[in-house]
Amino acid sequence: MSLRYALLALLTSGPMTGYEISRRFQSSVGHVWHAPDSQIYPELRKMEAEGLVEAETVAEPRGEKRFYHPTDSGLAAFRAWMDSPLRYALDRDPAHLRAAYFEWADPAAARRSLLDHIDRFEDLRVQWQEQIDQIDDGSSPVLARRLEGKDADERRRVSGYKRFAYEGLLARADAEIAWAQRGLGLIDELS
Repeated sequence: MSLRYALLALLTSGPMTGYEISRRFQSSVGHVWHAPDSQIYPELRKMEAEGLVEAETVAEPRGEKRFYHPTDSGLAAFRAWMDSPLRYALDRDPAHLRAAYFEWADPAAARRSLLDHIDRFEDLRVQWQEQIDQIDDGSSPVLARRLEGKDADERRRVSGYKRFAYEGLLARADAEIAWAQRGLGLIDELS
């Protein structure tokens, strides 16, 4: 997946300024696709040059704001990407690589590594559960915007798929936490 499809996904909920895109990116698609502002703004400009998004300049009391929205070509590109087979990237997983060679580490350092891994996935688990809670109680601003004007069936579909994605992330977090806890036991057993 490239950043452009994450941005198009976000923009399908409605026009946004670059600032809004950046802020909402981190609280929605940012949970599954990381990108800093230094990548978001240049990609928006590229997408605009390629005709995937348009920016409308709106005069406001404190100056002008540019609101981005997907073009028909952008929506077609997004749909084509959604309908294409998923191509998995090769993994780079430093935690599991390190664990495969714990025999070279001091047991205390190996333990610290696994405890840090647990902390990381417990933090992510909290964030992902908050997303599910916001989907369930309707307090997600991005989702609320996406659901505007949709009938009950479409609202259920949109919310259901969002919830499904975060449930998968929760399951991943639970698996990583359980794996690291098992590793802690293994360190005790083998040290």
